[in-house]
Amino acid sequence: MAGVRKEGHLRLLVTGGAGFIGSNFVRVMLERYPGYEIVNLDKLTYAGNLENLSGLEKNPRHRFVQCDICDAQGVAAILEQGADAVINFAAESHVDRSILEASEFVRTNIQGTLTLLDAARKHRIARYVQISTDEVYGSLGPTGAFSEKSPLAPNSPYAASKASADLLVRSYHHTYGLPALVTRCSNNYGPYQFPEKLIPLLISNALTDVPLPIYGDGMYVRDWIHVRDHCLAIDAVLHHGKAGEVYNIGARQEMPNLEIVRLILKELAKGEELITFVKDRPGHDRRYAIDSAKIERELGWRPEIPFERGMKETIDWYRKNPSWVEHVRSGEYLTYYQRMYQQRQRTLSEL
Repeated sequence: MAGVRKEGHLRLLVTGGAGFIGSNFVRVMLERYPGYEIVNLDKLTYAGNLENLSGLEKNPRHRFVQCDICDAQGVAAILEQGADAVINFAAESHVDRSILEASEFVRTNIQGTLTLLDAARKHRIARYVQISTDEVYGSLGPTGAFSEKSPLAPNSPYAASKASADLLVRSYHHTYGLPALVTRCSNNYGPYQFPEKLIPLLISNALTDVPLPIYGDGMYVRDWIHVRDHCLAIDAVLHHGKAGEVYNIGARQEMPNLEIVRLILKELAKGEELITFVKDRPGHDRRYAIDSAKIERELGWRPEIPFERGMKETIDWYRKNPSWVEHVRSGEYLTYYQRMYQQRQRTLSEL
């Protein structure tokens, strides 16, 4: 990778590094590369949580800066101190919230990415990695999988904002020669995930015997990957990916939502009477699946964590961290939860 000042040493700017995937990535990189320094930039919105970085407060190779990626002066001030690479996790990422109000998704995901790209170009950053999503491809039928050549067909304001950001990254590589790459991953699960997302929502509800809200008929299919496997894929792209390329990341572990619910209830020894079907969200994509042959072939990455093992470990993490769960499931989250689920409950006979 170009831009390394000395052997075994890199300084990374990780944006959104107090969020779910970003904080896991920070931990993975500090663990794997003893010579690396990380500047961790996060705005600390509702999903950004300093508790996700617990244990790193005194690590001399990790520095946290509270900053919005739309703040051009703040971003520039960080890059002026030196950085070899920018890895952009910072994003508004929940489809349901984008349906309620899309403006913040446009601001953060598009304008914020543009701000980072301009700063990376100005400061001659040697590597820029944009963390995207399989949702930019739209919805699949019952067969097939998304490849990097699949057309972009986003079906939600969130997905549209991420697709727009991806195209900006592409344009900065082709127009200005910025050494930028894009990764598009399937659904993640694992520790430190905010409980508006399906798996932590189901686990945290089941642990306290609260009904488990399931959209529609529960047969929406996603390809699930453990967050650590995702982070190791990003590591491979950061160090060995080809500038200008897109890399799909998936685990070939497709599963309908209803099956995940039943797996969680079984693991927690809870009854299926906790399952509560709620009115479907608008424009709900039926199925996603990722063809990750390119990253496997070109970079040698493969997922290592089977879904059942990863789920047991994830459920165990939430069991052992009740204070973290209690903290994030308070205040604004409770208002949002009531709006999204408690007011939309349906019975099986209504499906």
